[in-house]
Amino acid sequence: MMHDDSFGSRFERILVSLLALATGAILIYLAVRGPLFLGAIRYKTAAVIHNQLIGQDLVNLFLLSVISIAGGIALWLKKPVATYLLITTPLYLIYYVLSYTIGWEWSSPAYTGNSEHYFFHFLFILVAALIVMLYSLSVFPKDRVARFKKRGLAVYTILFVFFMLVFAGMWMKEVFEVIATGTTRGYDIAPAAFWLVRVFDLGFTIPLGLVSIYLLWARPASSFPIQFMFYGFFCTMIVAVNAMGITMLVNKDPLFLWRDLAVFLILGVIVFAGFFYILKNFRKA
Repeated sequence: MMHDDSFGSRFERILVSLLALATGAILIYLAVRGPLFLGAIRYKTAAVIHNQLIGQDLVNLFLLSVISIAGGIALWLKKPVATYLLITTPLYLIYYVLSYTIGWEWSSPAYTGNSEHYFFHFLFILVAALIVMLYSLSVFPKDRVARFKKRGLAVYTILFVFFMLVFAGMWMKEVFEVIATGTTRGYDIAPAAFWLVRVFDLGFTIPLGLVSIYLLWARPASSFPIQFMFYGFFCTMIVAVNAMGITMLVNKDPLFLWRDLAVFLILGVIVFAGFFYILKNFRKA
């Protein structure tokens, strides 16, 4: 099979380009059809959750769709920036699709919805994200070397791990409350969403963050593609979480807590600072 320089085969490049473009278009379509604008998509959950859905739609419309479409166009044109754009989106999109398909109160007669009519839109995004992720990792530039100073890396590690543990502690506190009392904030109205978020964050997001720190110490020379993918996920996810929190604040959501927003805003600063720190210290060989 003939290859197009550093972009894999011509078939792979064209396929992934089209998948990225289609993903961006579908994200725009779902955001416009959702509670942000038309309200045509109704999710089977409590009405109070809609503030969080609006925040998610805003991020999908103005950030994730833009990255996907720009990455698809850049890859079609064989621009080096394409792989850097595309590798930032898959983990976020996988999380998003799982949340928007299995995270609703499907067995509850108290809620109605019609999001199942959009099942194949979500399924397409999930499959496309998997293919884009595998492709991006395979063609991602491997010409970078790590130039970290141990003192700076130690300071970043302490800050990042501390706030990751604070984040984990917030969720664990609520899990223990459910175990002890049978309920906690927001649990009664959306138990499926509660467990999906806590399981995914405690079992996926937080461990990913800790693994990324470990790799910076143990395998810095070979971890640049993984670091870029991880931080793409962390950055897009923290933007989405803060967008949800700010939307809840603006709309006076009864589930809003300043504590949560403050932690996520600080964590966002640390994540973005960490991303720039990583980029600065991985240099071309």
